[in-house]
Amino acid sequence: MTKVIDDIAPALNEHLRDGMTIAVGGFGLCGIPSDLIRVVRDSGVKDLTIVSNNLGVDGKGLGLLLENDQITKVLSSYVGENKFFMQQYIDGAIEVEFVPQGTLAERMRAGGSGIAGFYTKTGVGTLIAEGKPTMDFDGETYVLERGIVADLALVHAHTADTDGNLVYRLTARNFNPLAAMSGQVTFAQAEHIVALGDINPDHIVTPGVYIHLSWTSAADFGVSAMYRA
Repeated sequence: MTKVIDDIAPALNEHLRDGMTIAVGGFGLCGIPSDLIRVVRDSGVKDLTIVSNNLGVDGKGLGLLLENDQITKVLSSYVGENKFFMQQYIDGAIEVEFVPQGTLAERMRAGGSGIAGFYTKTGVGTLIAEGKPTMDFDGETYVLERGIVADLALVHAHTADTDGNLVYRLTARNFNPLAAMSGQVTFAQAEHIVALGDINPDHIVTPGVYIHLSWTSAADFGVSAMYRA
């Protein structure tokens, strides 16, 4: 049975609510689900917690949600190139939990794998570890990090088949597979949708088991998208 539908906005809007946590793939502007982000912006939902490597740049990507006063908290690796984000952080207008990049990736993967938490040496003895449990292994101290399970995940893929299997292209792969895993519901924007069997099984990165439904749109970039529930 095909997983393709015609319009993503109504389907995504059904899952949006104030105060939810959204994991978003991408690094800077590379591999971001730009169309899905615009749907979230247009919905007007507020008090969002965003889990993403960074918030894009001013006026683009997740910067759209920030400038629309929709984000309350961010779990991120760095402030990046977004000057407005940096100013909001300095002014104390937004809560930022800095997470080391590898730790952020592993926290999303862990959440998607049903792993409640894990110990890592990264951040031990710094503000990153403040208030977190620690444990010694083989004479070394490790800090406990919790897996991330987001209410919703938004990702960008290069190719998807009608069964929801996803393939990413080069650097655009970045955090997308991990974000896709961490969402209780995952929407994936794809540049191309092909027939089931047209993707070499060895090349599939995100299996279609994560995806419940897909859509094709003739909007801005003629992209397609899908979501898992």
